[in-house]
Amino acid sequence: MKCINALSLITIILLLNGCGPSADSRYDSGHSDGYAEGYNTTCKIRATLAEGDWDDENYLRGYQNGRVDGAADCKAGK
Repeated sequence: MKCINALSLITIILLLNGCGPSADSRYDSGHSDGYAEGYNTTCKIRATLAEGDWDDENYLRGYQNGRVDGAADCKAGK
């Protein structure tokens, strides 16, 4: 009986590991936050608060890319 309970617990843990936002979703969230921050800061519109999940490499990469894109769009007058 203990073996079945342990197997059930391991199965549940493995299934739950797949839950949560995907890497693409985290990148997109970071890009959106970074874009807003880059655009607003460069155009001197207002301060922008970001979700700031700095421990997530996908979020951080998206944030950095978005910040560059936002600043470039501001400078281009978009």
